[in-house]
Amino acid sequence: MEANDYLIVGLGNPGAQYCLNRHNVGFQVIDKLSGSWGAVGSFVEKWQAFSSSLSFCGKKVHLIKPVTYMNLSGKAVVQYFRFYKILPDQLLVIHDDLDMNPGRLKLVKGGGAGGHNGIKSLVECLGSNDFYRLKIGIGRPGKGDVHPGFPVEKYVLSDFDTLETALMTTRYPILDEGIRLYLQDTPEKAMGLLNGLK
Repeated sequence: MEANDYLIVGLGNPGAQYCLNRHNVGFQVIDKLSGSWGAVGSFVEKWQAFSSSLSFCGKKVHLIKPVTYMNLSGKAVVQYFRFYKILPDQLLVIHDDLDMNPGRLKLVKGGGAGGHNGIKSLVECLGSNDFYRLKIGIGRPGKGDVHPGFPVEKYVLSDFDTLETALMTTRYPILDEGIRLYLQDTPEKAMGLLNGLK
């Protein structure tokens, strides 16, 4: 357990049927990071999550995908948080956001859950909202030209369409660079890169 341990948590639901859902974009980013950071195949199931630990950017980084289902994500994350004695500044949670345009990225610290049940569970279990969140826009159905008439509950648990998948593919290198800045430099530098992308 070192002072430079970091948790990077992707939120989602376990199981093949959810793999490509909009709500699972946190899991999808973790999978992409594990590929580019050389952690493919190194995930183990422990403490109600799949996790992989590696040295990266001079830090000990733990990539986490809770298997508790979205609404109970905090129950898994709090176990890692306590065991590795993580400071709030060293916890980064990646999740979908209905109220941002598809493909929009935003790194924030604290703030409300915005109706996101995974974030609600984390705040409840950690007893604080004082951690970093990397929000990835998926759009809200009926707002603008985003899938009008699609019920929200069905929309978030549906797969990205072809155009959205292509858009997300362009975002992964920027997400990778932004998270490297968060780890290697400062969260403010990461915000400057990620939040400027509309």
